[in-house]
Amino acid sequence: MNITMKNGKCTIDGKSFSGNNVQISGNKVIVDGVTQDGELVGDITVTVDGDVEVLENTNGNVRCNNAGSVKTTNGKVTCDDVAGDVKTTNGDVVAKTILGKVTTVNGDIN
Repeated sequence: MNITMKNGKCTIDGKSFSGNNVQISGNKVIVDGVTQDGELVGDITVTVDGDVEVLENTNGNVRCNNAGSVKTTNGKVTCDDVAGDVKTTNGDVVAKTILGKVTTVNGDIN
C-alpha cells in the first residue's frame, strides 16, 4: 500500500500516522521512510483524513476525503471526490464525484 499526500494524516487499523508518504510493506508501516513500531495483522482498513494525491492498495478497504487517483486490488473504495481514475479488481466504489475513469471487475459503482 502506498499513500502520497501533503502533510496528511491516516489511520491504519486504529493507529494514526502523519506524513507525506505512508507505505505498508509486509506487516510494517513506513512513514516518510521511517519504519514505525508494531506490526499489522489480518485484514487492513485504511482511512485518510485529508486529501490524497495517490492512494494504491493491494488488500483492504480504503476511505479518503478527496483523491487524485485510487487503485486497489481487493477492497472497497470510499471517497468524496476523485479528480482522476479509480480502479479496483474486487470491491465496490462509492464516491460523490469521479472526474476520471472508474473500473471494477467484481463490485458495484455508486
